[in-house]
Parts: sequence; structure tokens; C-alpha cells
Amino acid sequence: MTIIKTLTHWYSVNKRDLPWRQTKNPYFIWLSEIILQQTQVNQGLPYYEAFVIKYPTVNDLAIASESDVLKLWQGLGYYSRARNLHSTAKHIVQELQGVFPNNYKGLLHLKGIGDYTASAIASFCFNEVCAVVDGNVFRFLSRYYGIRTPINSGQGQKEFKELAQQLINKKNPAEFNQAIMEFGAIQCKPKNPDCSVCPFQQKCMAFQKNTIIELPVKLKPGKISIKYFNFLVFISDDHKTIIEKRNGSGIWQNLYQFPLVESQSVLTYKGVKTHLKTHPVINEIPYKLSLYNENDIIHKLSHQHLYTKFWIIELETIPIGSVGIDDIRDYPVPVLISNFIEAFNF
Repeated sequence: MTIIKTLTHWYSVNKRDLPWRQTKNPYFIWLSEIILQQTQVNQGLPYYEAFVIKYPTVNDLAIASESDVLKLWQGLGYYSRARNLHSTAKHIVQELQGVFPNNYKGLLHLKGIGDYTASAIASFCFNEVCAVVDGNVFRFLSRYYGIRTPINSGQGQKEFKELAQQLINKKNPAEFNQAIMEFGAIQCKPKNPDCSVCPFQQKCMAFQKNTIIELPVKLKPGKISIKYFNFLVFISDDHKTIIEKRNGSGIWQNLYQFPLVESQSVLTYKGVKTHLKTHPVINEIPYKLSLYNENDIIHKLSHQHLYTKFWIIELETIPIGSVGIDDIRDYPVPVLISNFIEAFNF
């Protein structure tokens, strides 16, 4: 059997029943692909279903507020995906009359869409012969052919894309792309793949050379930075608090958080009190300060680790900028803040 026949036969027997595989509507395919970037299917599926229910068309998504979109996205992480999703929906409705580009090159011009997503939409919806190369494809090809070129290098991206393009079934590119990704996700898994039932066992270079756990090769990431976050959780006697929108282009852009003091090292009671002396909310109002968590909550992002403390500030009233505590769950917040809100239970 050729690779094409083996993969497609395996896929016909083992494929998962997923909702975005029952349609060729580019809106639903695009939505699923954006959600599944950096996200496993079992985590992304409930979000996909929630988005389809709330925003059944690209027009519905386009007219939504960014805050509502971010709230629905809450917990998935990599929030730039949600902002790009919303921005692109508005562009499609306002500039393209609600119609998605029907080819790879046109799709690449949309914000938040790169080679992989453009290839997926073009092949699944329009049967264009564009090979998809995601983590699953990298893994299968690197093991089968014994390729040690780092998959997160420019050379690796080019090499694997060209190889996948050579292998793709020209008559049915959509099925081939689905099959090779599904094979990597279910059979050729990152850890402990069951090679005893793999149809490629006899020809797989990694199996023959016992290098399965070594492949694919990745360049080591850069140094992880450490940051110290101190959130000020104001609580007034009339059940109000303060929550602020994050601006700028850093992490959690346009999400909400409690007032933040970022420090170079662990902040002490004395350090927090020193900061509060100049805080506009306090302004000589009596307050009680306590620490919610003695040990730092370590929140790990791809490029930085946040060592976090939540400081509780109880006072009689909040003179400016307050919101009802019962309303804070309506705001889109990072999962770090969401977890605190649920655990603290106000």
C-alpha cells in the first residue's frame, strides 16, 4: 500500500466523529481551526460548540462586542486568537460582503491566518491541493522518514511543508489532510504510541532505529522570564470591588484584572502598604490588609512564569471606579483571575 492508501484506509476506520468534519462551510472550518491552535480537541470542542450556538454565522460574530467574544473564549489562553477571530469576522463582513476567500492565497491575507490554517480551509472547503502541516503531521513525517531537522526552525518548516505537498492526494486533498492529522493525533502520539498496531511499522525509520522518543526534534526555547504579580483585591462593606481593563499589547490584552502591582521580587506586607499610601482609592481611608495565599501561585505562560499573590484590602467604601462583586463574573478575565474568583468565593 502507498502512504495515501494506508492513511485513508486507517482514517476510514478510526476517525473521530467531530462536528467540523460534517461541513464544508468555511466559517465553521475557520472557527474550529482557530480554536484548535495550541489546543487539544477535547478541550476545544466545548468552546467550538459554544461559539456556534452564540454566533451561528460570521455576521453574528462580527457584530458581537470584543468583550463578549473574549468572555466566551475565557480559559482557552492565547487570547490574541480571539481578538484576531473577531477582527477577521468584521473584515469579512464589512470588506468582503460576508464571503470568505475561496483559495489559499486569499485566505493568507486574513488576520490570524497562516500557512496551516489557510491550507486547512482551502483543502477542506474548496478541495485545493494544499498540504497541512501541524504538530501531528510533523511528528508522523519526522518518525516515518527519520528526519532530524528541527520542526520549529525555518529550514524545518520549509522541508516538512514540501514533503507533505509531495505526498498529498491530488484527487482528494481534504481527506488526506484529515487522515494524516488524525493519524498523528490518535496513533502516532507524542508519548507512548502503540507501534505494535501501527500500519507503518515495517517502514517507519524511527521504529526501526528505536528513535521514536527522540523525534520530532525541536530547538530549545529561549530563557523563561520570571515576573512577580501582586493583585490588589479591594472589598468594601457594600460588596463592591475594583476590576480594570488591561491595555497595551502585552499578555491578556483587553482582558480584565484586579489592580496589579508588578514587582522585581517577592513583595512584603510593608511593600504593599507603601504602595497603598499613594493609591487613589485609599487616600487615608482606613483599611485592613491580608494576604490570600502565603505561597506564590505560579502561572506558567509560554515565555514567562508569573509568581502571583492576591492581597485582600477590606474597607468601608470604595470612592471611585468600583463595580459590584456580583458582576465581576460577567467580565472576560485571564484564567489566573478566574480561578481566584471561584476559589475565593467572595
